[in-house]
Amino acid sequence: MHGIAVTLLTEDKERLTVLQHRLESTQIGRNLFAHVGFPASPTDPVLRQIQDVRSEVVLVDIDPQNVQRAIHAIEMIHGSTAEIAIFAIGTMDNPETIVSAMRAGAREYLERNASAESVMDAFTRFASARGRSRNASGRARVLVVTNAKGGSGATTVAVNTAIALQESHPNVLLVDFAHLGHTALHLNVRPSFGLFDALQNLHRMDTSLLQGLMTSCKNGLQLLAGPQQPQVLAPAVAELARLFDLMVAQFRYVVVDCSNRVDDTARVLCDLSNAVLMVAQADVVSLWSAGRMRSFLEEGTGRDRVRLVLNRYKKIPGFSDEDVEAATNCKILWKVPNNHQAIAPAIDKGAPIASHETVDVARSFRGLANLLADASASSEGSLDLVYHPEKSDSKKKSPASFLMSPARAGQ
Repeated sequence: MHGIAVTLLTEDKERLTVLQHRLESTQIGRNLFAHVGFPASPTDPVLRQIQDVRSEVVLVDIDPQNVQRAIHAIEMIHGSTAEIAIFAIGTMDNPETIVSAMRAGAREYLERNASAESVMDAFTRFASARGRSRNASGRARVLVVTNAKGGSGATTVAVNTAIALQESHPNVLLVDFAHLGHTALHLNVRPSFGLFDALQNLHRMDTSLLQGLMTSCKNGLQLLAGPQQPQVLAPAVAELARLFDLMVAQFRYVVVDCSNRVDDTARVLCDLSNAVLMVAQADVVSLWSAGRMRSFLEEGTGRDRVRLVLNRYKKIPGFSDEDVEAATNCKILWKVPNNHQAIAPAIDKGAPIASHETVDVARSFRGLANLLADASASSEGSLDLVYHPEKSDSKKKSPASFLMSPARAGQ
């Protein structure tokens, strides 16, 4: 059974039963070890047990009558097992206790009579941060692809980027979050299950069940398909965090087709991602929409993860890259050349263009995939997605370099 591995520590046996009940109610945490009493020294066997069961979170219950013992325990746990998150649970009427717990190493401070929902929110934050930390260490990257406006080509970009990544960096999952999934048509597959089934079965989800809901495609790409009939998918934040925690642990890259979603789910998906590729065309309406979509997706996050992918690109005389970035308040990452004669038949046949060797658009998607794979990650998990013109200069002899380069394609 997958979930967050939790240890419960308290000095009150009756409180232990209460904490266990709240933990079970979250359906995201699983109690691997529970103990009445705090570790007394760095060599205390309790500390070894916390490590042996591979705890990810330790809940420390603070008795308002014996605060210092709990604070001392938090300090010892933090000093001995720095990779484990500590959640303190105590009263909210003493600011000094809260500050002391956080200084001792607690990551969260929860009300002693907190509801199961409050505890679940804390676990959700932990799961999201853990996913970003894993991504930053090179384990898995989540790439969300969305449209600036309908019809810009987000699904085409998502599918072909996933195909290109799978060819050069195997172990890729494509997830279709559209209300009506089209990725299966692009890949010419007929999924029996998909994302809707995964969200409906999160309460019993594990690695093998998730694998069983996926559809294997020709080159080894895995697809978690979107609904084949119009379906409103509006999962809770905790559900999304849990699903992504599973996917990040299994795959090298997770590409999410967010298509035309403009809702809270889209915002959460962007928050869980390493990078957001917003697909737009070089026309006034699309760029106007791109500026507003960027503001919507990053509102209140303080992050800078959204990058512009100009699809079906054709140079507009007198309109420079700087003009595009000024109009959208978004940096250009890539330009996919306009080649409708190659793209349209590929979509109709379910044979993604990225699999073709000689077509300019195929080379462009492979270049985009390499850029995403080679980008360095920050401590928060976001990718350094600034295009470096000198990389394309070293390939001037290749026609594809001219077509793929955001710095040169408009020249």
